[in-house]
Amino acid sequence: MIVTEILGNIHEESGRELVVGRHVEKVVLPSTELVKRIQRLSTDHDREIGLRLPTGAPDLKDGDVVAVEDATEVAEGGAGEGHGYAAVDGRGHDAADGTDVADTAGHHSHAGSGRGNAIVVQVLPTDVLVIGARSITEMAFVAHSLGNRHLQAQFFDEDSEYGAQVMVVQYDHTVQDFLEHHGVPYSRQERVMPVPFRHAEHTH
Repeated sequence: MIVTEILGNIHEESGRELVVGRHVEKVVLPSTELVKRIQRLSTDHDREIGLRLPTGAPDLKDGDVVAVEDATEVAEGGAGEGHGYAAVDGRGHDAADGTDVADTAGHHSHAGSGRGNAIVVQVLPTDVLVIGARSITEMAFVAHSLGNRHLQAQFFDEDSEYGAQVMVVQYDHTVQDFLEHHGVPYSRQERVMPVPFRHAEHTH
């Protein structure tokens, strides 16, 4: 099976509608693999998937729905291993041409019908340092210092799952030493990041 688009995300209402009532297979990935548009994936049911996203497509995220089972294939007696999947949107329409996907009784197949599978990305937690600077000045100092190391950071506010304004970076023992040396509050945690860290490459 070749996947060329992301159908939705289960952390959003439209994505949840795609998978509710379906058997969910998971593709478990570390954060570093999320940036690869073309790769071979395996589900937790040993189903192989070829990922081939177009240039400019967003990175994979935790909860992305990469495939759902085509209800027409189920109605015709089931699909063989690795087949029978199509891009079906949350309204029960074939995403390729907008036509209704119906079963043999003439009823529209929809999320919650109990038919077919969905394949969803599950991202492994990343080892990170959560930095809670005590002032804007301290945060700017840390951000500037880490920027000189070409280390990517992600920022979150009080409304996030962290409940505070924090900067999050991938764990690095030299960064940990830097924070301790300068007395900057931080904690080391395992977190599923909303977007992957990209390793910056620089030529000097």
